[in-house]
Amino acid sequence: MNAQNMLKGKRFVVLGRAGMDFSPEPAGTAIEQAATFSASLGGSSANICVAIGRHGGQTSLVTCVSDDAIGRFCLEQLDHYGIERQHVRSVGGEFRNSLAVSESRLEGHQTVIYRNGAADFQMSMDDVEAVDYSGFSALITTGTVLAVEPSRSAAFRAFELAREAGIPLIFDVDYRPYSWASAADAAEVYSRAGELCDIIIGNDVEFGFMAGDHEGGLDKARQLARDGAAIVVYKMGEQGAITLSAEQEIRTGIYPAEALKPTGAGDSFMGGFIAALADGRELQDAVLRGSACASMVVARVGCAPAMPTTAELEAFLASHPGPTLS
Repeated sequence: MNAQNMLKGKRFVVLGRAGMDFSPEPAGTAIEQAATFSASLGGSSANICVAIGRHGGQTSLVTCVSDDAIGRFCLEQLDHYGIERQHVRSVGGEFRNSLAVSESRLEGHQTVIYRNGAADFQMSMDDVEAVDYSGFSALITTGTVLAVEPSRSAAFRAFELAREAGIPLIFDVDYRPYSWASAADAAEVYSRAGELCDIIIGNDVEFGFMAGDHEGGLDKARQLARDGAAIVVYKMGEQGAITLSAEQEIRTGIYPAEALKPTGAGDSFMGGFIAALADGRELQDAVLRGSACASMVVARVGCAPAMPTTAELEAFLASHPGPTLS
């Protein structure tokens, strides 16, 4: 599948969580020293939806939220950002929304995440089977949805239905050890998911984890590209990224930024990258636009509210000296 022609339109169905983020105020304040916090939409999949929306795309989220005030906060925030939520189901009982308390500072940075009894892990077969995948350009998922049942089986069922509908599968590895019963289980499930997907995005640690050896991460990414993935993006932090396809292997740098925090970069990269591909941009240009979006987000407070618009991205690219390779 040609990288530039695989996405038709800019309407995406996204699997995964929506949560609440707390940020100590003002920026630079440690959690234990904070008197006030600001609240915003969080969760990797919801952040990706916001990021794509800021570039003119439409998204529909498939997940579960808790049937309480925090879950209703998430629903209100999805509405605020224009994210379709007809496939977001509220669940009662003891299930709770994800909550992340995250500092806007680099030195001694702390992000504390509460995920016990997570509502989003209750996504079921019925939830994913209710979606008309033929109405979308692609299915996007983060690896978090694969950590436990019933979410894991539901996600693989969604993969089957999306494939039957003829739309590509986009996979952000997004490995969070605290969500998994064991590293071995995670490595096996991620590898199985990767073999099914058309676009795979992860960092060197995540690909190394999938390979069972940090030094073998790039070989794992290359193997996935050889075995059928149209695009594999192997991110290396400050060293940039290596993007693999059947036609080429591209090395790109980063856009240096005065970062406030380390969080949100991956979600912003995904949004900028996928939106650029959907706009018909060449693969290298799409990667660089995603990288610029990542640099912009880490220099701002929060994640969802920090996602740049297309106009902001264009202004950044016009004023920045350009990407650098370390």
